[in-house]
Amino acid sequence: MTVRRVVPNLQSEAVQESREFYGLLGFEEVMNHGWIVTLASPSSPAAQISFMTRDETAPVVPDMSVEVDDVDAAYEAMRASGAEIIHPLQDEEWGVRRFFVRDPGGQVVNVLGHRGKP
Repeated sequence: MTVRRVVPNLQSEAVQESREFYGLLGFEEVMNHGWIVTLASPSSPAAQISFMTRDETAPVVPDMSVEVDDVDAAYEAMRASGAEIIHPLQDEEWGVRRFFVRDPGGQVVNVLGHRGKP
């Protein structure tokens, strides 16, 4: 399994203000679904940060997202380890397959893969 990127997810009601603040550091908007906005560095596109008011289809806002090349294998590895699955593996309408798992320190991790990407 390969990790493609790791993105901190910050819960915020000040999404526009955060977008402007991080824009001063060179980040640009690459995704906006209303409830989540993701910014990335133009020179290093995998360097990203997301701001969320809520999660559209999950019970909690995850602390971070980890994109992997095989989300099904990641899910099976976490289940087999006995890790606490917070949100079941499912396909989301915006093109990702994902699940949430709690890490040993209590952080919620959104593990995802983009459908249709090699």
